[in-house]
Amino acid sequence: MKILVVGGGGREHAIASALSRNSETEIYSVMARKNPGIARIAKKICLTKETDLARIVAFAGETGVTHAFIGPEAPLEAGVVDRLSAAGVACVGPTKAAARIETDKAFCRDLMTHHHISGNPAYRVFHDTAEAIAFVQDHNGDLAIKPIGLTGGKGVRIMGEQVDLAGAIDYIQQIKGEVVLEERLKGEEFTLQAFVDGFHIVPMPLVQDHKRAFEGDTGPNTGGMGSYTMPDNMLPFVSRKDYTAALSIMASVIAAMAKDGYPYKGVMYGQFMNTSEGPKVIEFNARFGDPEAMNVLTLLSSDLCDAVIGITEGSLSASKVTFEHAATVCKYLVPEGYPAAPKVGRPLNLGETGDAILYYANVEERDGRLFTLTSRTLAFVGKAGTLATAERIAEQAASAVQGSVHHRRDIGTQALLDRRIAHMKELR
Repeated sequence: MKILVVGGGGREHAIASALSRNSETEIYSVMARKNPGIARIAKKICLTKETDLARIVAFAGETGVTHAFIGPEAPLEAGVVDRLSAAGVACVGPTKAAARIETDKAFCRDLMTHHHISGNPAYRVFHDTAEAIAFVQDHNGDLAIKPIGLTGGKGVRIMGEQVDLAGAIDYIQQIKGEVVLEERLKGEEFTLQAFVDGFHIVPMPLVQDHKRAFEGDTGPNTGGMGSYTMPDNMLPFVSRKDYTAALSIMASVIAAMAKDGYPYKGVMYGQFMNTSEGPKVIEFNARFGDPEAMNVLTLLSSDLCDAVIGITEGSLSASKVTFEHAATVCKYLVPEGYPAAPKVGRPLNLGETGDAILYYANVEERDGRLFTLTSRTLAFVGKAGTLATAERIAEQAASAVQGSVHHRRDIGTQALLDRRIAHMKELR
């Protein structure tokens, strides 16, 4: 197989690494900046904007790739799958129309409403700033404020947690009223990702991500500071009933999209809030999560190339997709000042990484040395039979890096997990 990986972050390095386990696979890459990890795997790379569709299609033709795996959301929104498919390249990723499940939050909510799919919170869609502000002022209770379009995982503002009424109004004015206002969900978040071939879905291990920049879940939202999985591929605050309900919601969404004429192919990411009433949908994403991809692809024990074929040919089978039963902990290193004012161009020195798996993200390599850029830099994943051991492996590697970076030491610790479990018990 000759496969093109679009994207240059930690998620895409994890995808390329998983594909490279098949020695007969040739990997090619399109990315905006040179990712050192991907560059070492790929046979040839093309440095261009990941939304430069003409250049991507031309590169696919030059290299003769037969398949493409799309990592980020921006090229999906731009229609890269439509263009590559028209050029005869089979894609792991939804068409522009199907990608609206992520790129248009109003589309997602309206789809679930139209097809009577459970798990949808109460919501209102607004395209007028004054009307949105009036609704917030008259509403009794806190709301989640979500821009309709893409925000890189940093756009949601929660009243009563991140902003007060005045802050909510100011934010709505900033995004010019193009907003979905939803009831504020209370509970514990979890991520359920799945391979999808248009009709069939194969779920992956449950993951919990940590969006807040600082320890103790404080500070601004980020793209994700780290994540973990448990040895049984479940989470201790998600019951089997909860899991079944979340998977059923996802299956219903896939069926609804196929019925409406835009079947979904690729990886679907379901972000759920486990509430006192069961799982509610926070959002769906049209690709792997970052960092969640690094957890599940580290656990993938089957050939990712087989999943690529199953997705693109409509023959996806759970019997050909297997995951190890082990715990993983992913810890992201980020530049000092991230996310508001990251310090760019600062040198990094890797220490003793031990048994941790290193995924390169937004980092520059010059003359064999690494330097920070504007976003998340490096991710270390520990994998072991227990969460404690996996956390120790990731923490030792992350702590060994010298430079103007920091990471959340509490991700994957038993103390943080115990808080999650206690919170869920309190709600129920």
